[in-house]
Amino acid sequence: MKLNKRNKNNLFTVLLFDLNNIWNSAIILTNSLMIFLQNNKKKGGYVSVKAKKVLKIILIILLVAVLIVGGYVAYVMIDYHRIEDKQALQINDVTNEAALVDKEYKVISYNIGFAAYTPDFGFFMDGGTKSRANSEESVKSVINGIGDFLKSENPDILLIEEVDKKATRSYHYDQEEALRNKLDGYDSAFTVNFDSPYLFYPITEPHGKSYAGMMTMSKFNIESGLRRSLPIENGFMKFVDLDRCYSVSRITVENGKELVLYTLHLSAYTSDGTIATDQLKMLISDMQAEYEKGNYCIAGGDFNKDLLGDSGKIFGIDGADYTWAQPVDSKLFDGTNLKIVAPYNEENPIPSCRNADGPYHDKQFVLTVDGFIVSDNVTVTNSDVYDLQFKYSDHNPVYMTFKLNK
Repeated sequence: MKLNKRNKNNLFTVLLFDLNNIWNSAIILTNSLMIFLQNNKKKGGYVSVKAKKVLKIILIILLVAVLIVGGYVAYVMIDYHRIEDKQALQINDVTNEAALVDKEYKVISYNIGFAAYTPDFGFFMDGGTKSRANSEESVKSVINGIGDFLKSENPDILLIEEVDKKATRSYHYDQEEALRNKLDGYDSAFTVNFDSPYLFYPITEPHGKSYAGMMTMSKFNIESGLRRSLPIENGFMKFVDLDRCYSVSRITVENGKELVLYTLHLSAYTSDGTIATDQLKMLISDMQAEYEKGNYCIAGGDFNKDLLGDSGKIFGIDGADYTWAQPVDSKLFDGTNLKIVAPYNEENPIPSCRNADGPYHDKQFVLTVDGFIVSDNVTVTNSDVYDLQFKYSDHNPVYMTFKLNK
């Protein structure tokens, strides 16, 4: 969940537009009746008892609508809370293995889109029509397919975003538990970044309540995990966006240092373009501090940024209407020992993300927003996008192979 034509498909804009239409229609109808009443009086006529009753009913309906909308807005505001910063994560501990230096490993990052984004799926916040997965059976099938794919690739580390634990939109199917059961042999940690009130929109099929987050899975022992809250907007958008964060997972390396993993999902739905930059600044500062302690650092996930700089040109599809996907400012890395790794094969470029404004087709806007940041004591040997044709999600998984320097 991330793409939107910011000028018209933003959830807040759509919701306000619909409520505004309902309100204006009621006002126009009421005004028309009032004018009718006034004209009749001026002409010395009279108003029938029936007309008075109709006017009374309309006014009552209008009052009830105002109370319902006001009550719901109050519920959303009262229910809103930010998840505690620096929260220790529970580790599902199954292995005691330490990472080795100078050995090639593979990490995969995959935004699975709460197992809803089959190729025929278009999300209402992105300009599509659907607010929930097609069915519970579809969710289970997608999770099973994702699990089979990841098992076949057998990565050493997995960073997975948009994983529902209990959500209306995915029929309350526990995707985190399902993936843990499917992928044995991994330590894992789950980080909550979406604990929303019930969203009564769209009216015909409400998006509902969501409890979701990100998974970090490792064939090496995760000693500890920490949730770090990222800066977010202070305006209305905070009520409908994820509670943005990243997780910090510490892995022992044979030489006594630590491999510090960061799983992330940065902001997309913002009206203030500086928020995502502030989030990156915080992450980069944290990673640089760990590097200066002598540790290895790898961050991965959904940056909601055009990591290739100009995906529209690379993939031959104009992205002028999708201004949310700005390139990462390279100056953010000045004076650090960190760099962006954007998965890319020049001979066969594959995008990591599609615009979910409708079913997938080859003219749809695509780009690469998923990737990695590494410290310079990590040698990257390859990085690319898996061409799954967006079979299971509006994202394709990305991978990076690397070695920890001696």
